[in-house]
Amino acid sequence: MTERTETRHVAPPQGDYVPAVVHGGLAFSAGMTPRIGGKLRLQGRVGIEVDVAAARKAAALAASNALLAVADAAGGLDRIARCLRMTVYVACGPDFTEHTAVADGASEPLRAWLGARGTVARTAIGVASLPSGAPVEVDLTASIVTIHW
Repeated sequence: MTERTETRHVAPPQGDYVPAVVHGGLAFSAGMTPRIGGKLRLQGRVGIEVDVAAARKAAALAASNALLAVADAAGGLDRIARCLRMTVYVACGPDFTEHTAVADGASEPLRAWLGARGTVARTAIGVASLPSGAPVEVDLTASIVTIHW
């Protein structure tokens, strides 16, 4: 989870979609789970099978995957003008209330790689389940530096 985006590849889609789309100066990632090389690194519901500390690390990996997908679609990290919005989905039970603590893990790699450009408006949402039993899923929207020829 501490690997830089430059040393990893975009996670392959787990269905019929693309990892990210760029349109009109914006880049939108698909929902990304905590995968490396296409393999899910953690399964379970936060607060039940997965503790908050592990979920934060999983959220950081998922956010890194979203950033990598956006950067790849945009043509590189330097083409990201600013991250705008991130949604962090947390698979949890009905009594779980530490969504923000988990989502903070997703915010950390964006700021680490992009500085102030990585600070986002963010939503954290608790859900009953996520694809493949993932504990978290993250999507990211960023503005892209346009090149005028």
